[in-house]
Amino acid sequence: MPDGRTTEQTVRLAFVTQAKACQSLGSPFTASLCTLASRLLTADYPVGAKILSWPGDPSPYGDSVPLRLAGALHALVLAKADPKLVAAYPPHAAEADDLWNAVENACRTHVPFILERLKSAPQTNEVRRSAALLPGFLTISSLCRKPLVLSEVGASAGLNLYWDHYAYRLGEMSWALRPSPVMLAPEWKGPTPPNIAVHVTSRAGCDLNPLDPARDEDAMRLLSYLWADQTDRLKRTRLALAIAANHQAVEKADAVDWLEQRLGTVQEDQVHVIYHTIAWQYLPKSSQQKGEALIAAAGERATERAPLARLQMEADGQKNGAALTLQIWPSGEKHLIGRADFHGRWVDWIGWPGLH
Repeated sequence: MPDGRTTEQTVRLAFVTQAKACQSLGSPFTASLCTLASRLLTADYPVGAKILSWPGDPSPYGDSVPLRLAGALHALVLAKADPKLVAAYPPHAAEADDLWNAVENACRTHVPFILERLKSAPQTNEVRRSAALLPGFLTISSLCRKPLVLSEVGASAGLNLYWDHYAYRLGEMSWALRPSPVMLAPEWKGPTPPNIAVHVTSRAGCDLNPLDPARDEDAMRLLSYLWADQTDRLKRTRLALAIAANHQAVEKADAVDWLEQRLGTVQEDQVHVIYHTIAWQYLPKSSQQKGEALIAAAGERATERAPLARLQMEADGQKNGAALTLQIWPSGEKHLIGRADFHGRWVDWIGWPGLH
């Protein structure tokens, strides 16, 4: 077991690592917050003591402790529960000393609330990831020429479950099935994907801790994990939450148990699409292995009349965003079809070989 000093150093390094990630993803405020915490957080009050003695992996690749704290503080700001903290947060441009004084005061004032929020992993539902998913769905529809049945693993509040309710601009191509207040226009590189209509016959999503977009408390929790200086993300997410609130909620279920149930039903004359965005990596290794086996077995049962597809946007160890991969059965053919920014700001599209 590491000693306390080693644990503290690991936690401080986690905040430094998170600060760099926030800076690269366009949030200088959250980067500054994490940098200040890496240097100034102390163990002489309960919140600081809890964080600096974190028993697990505090890094962005583990328990994401810096974002747990950032989410708790942003929740206080959104609820206007701490005037001093509100005054130090965007759109105000507080000096570093004033920001940290407000943060430390909040950590001492709202101990039960922050400690409770630290227990839960951050839940983001970045709606712009739908801009990376859409060309994948268009590819599936173009190849299979069938309606889609959607099954999303790790769907959170379901914002990316309703990707066909948004409007898009992918390079020179515009796509929308209906007018939408949510417009997604990532920086686009690569060929134009198939521009065809898509018909979704049914959809479902699961999450271990789903958020209900129709509940104000859940919507506020989701918004709290967005970064306070990224007002465009906050506005876009509010609009997407309003759309999702009019539809069925995401199911509370273990991903593997849920997949087993979903894959047990043959979808005749439809293509069943299993998809997930930055979610598979958070499953335990044993669950990943069982899930892979379930999908592979379902792929072997797939037919031309009832095909199966798996669309993924997941980290693959490369520095330039996440990998977009697509596999379709009964052939089992699998390709890297592009890469995308983790927040969906850009898409570098490759496409399916031979499909134009």
